[in-house]
Amino acid sequence: MVERRTPIPIEEAIERVMKYPLGGGVEAVSIEESDGRVLAKPLLATHPVPPFRKSPYDGFAFRAEDTKGALENHPVTFRIVEHVPAGHVSTYELGRGEAVRIMTGAKIPDEATCVAMFEVCQEYVQDEEEYVSIKREMKAGQNVMEAGSETEDGQVLVGAGKVINPGVKALLATFGYSVVHVYKKPRIGVFATGTELIDVDAPLVDGKIRNSNASMVVSQIKRAGGVPIYFGSLRDELHQSYESMKVALEEVDVLITTGGVSVGDFDLLPAIYEKLGAKVLFNKVAMRPGSVTTVASVDGKLLFGLSGNPSACYAGFELFVRPIIRGGLGTSAIHPPKTLATLKGDFGKANPFTRFVRGKLVLQEGRVFAQPVGIDKSGVVTSLAETTILIKLHGGTRGHQEGDVVDVLLLETDEGDPHTWTAH
Repeated sequence: MVERRTPIPIEEAIERVMKYPLGGGVEAVSIEESDGRVLAKPLLATHPVPPFRKSPYDGFAFRAEDTKGALENHPVTFRIVEHVPAGHVSTYELGRGEAVRIMTGAKIPDEATCVAMFEVCQEYVQDEEEYVSIKREMKAGQNVMEAGSETEDGQVLVGAGKVINPGVKALLATFGYSVVHVYKKPRIGVFATGTELIDVDAPLVDGKIRNSNASMVVSQIKRAGGVPIYFGSLRDELHQSYESMKVALEEVDVLITTGGVSVGDFDLLPAIYEKLGAKVLFNKVAMRPGSVTTVASVDGKLLFGLSGNPSACYAGFELFVRPIIRGGLGTSAIHPPKTLATLKGDFGKANPFTRFVRGKLVLQEGRVFAQPVGIDKSGVVTSLAETTILIKLHGGTRGHQEGDVVDVLLLETDEGDPHTWTAH
């Protein structure tokens, strides 16, 4: 007898999944290994920036009050008493009418109150002494970067939960964080199911297909920030599959299977869930593709049964698995960010369920368009190569026309939304 399944709204499905968040542990890694990781502690300034008064330009440092009365036809002259490159400190106590030749980034002598750029000064040598003249008055503090003017000591620069990008890494280096506390990456197990599957390097034979879903999901896990552990493929044999999944669950935080969740004679996942004693959260969602996406829980761990059809598998991962992985990393921005775009091309399919069309963003004449890519069928794999967004088309429509404003979910980004895209 075919199992009767009642689809639930996608909003409810996401809500049920998010009741089982991962508890993210913390570990210390070297700054060299921190790229793409998520900060577990706020990044604090360990000293002011700049740590001393410094020059933002190549020029001359002197007392601003000594330029009083300087005019185009009445220049004021200073004797150059020292040259101060970046990384060096002046050893001379600057007096009236004296200047220091100073380079960008160098510490300004305590007695100097301004810096004049080379471009507004005239250098010359007289009686083997170096001089510089200026034809304008300078103000105290002019061209001076005060200590702490950029950042104060102890200031919170980046909060916990931020992904470490090149800019964050620059801050880590600036403030001496050679070791960084980050959230541990969740370990995500993957099985592909189906006797029809063969390995990527195997010759293609009649009735068989290469296992593309496993490679795709492993890549999606990496993009989401998890550590993928591929356990191989499972044949359509109940006992062997059950034993393999039972062992794998001991090694991972989340277990994903692709295929085997429909209602055919060889779709074994429902029986395996029952044998594992898992609680099924849902086994059908009012969405296309991926309506057969199934999620269960056993001993607090989530099992995601994704469709065996590539495009349906892809969408199911991004909507349900990605937020769980992101949450396990300690960030609140777990859901794919949503924005608006103009639909490029007609989409004539009726939508009884919410539909997620694979697509990409196209910028034309200052407008952002959402362009579907490839053939819109759940079993299609070729369209995924260009997919950078999911175009969300509301259910209960007879199709959409070019020019309609549609929601799009952004996939190729480290950014996220703390609120599910269904809530706004």
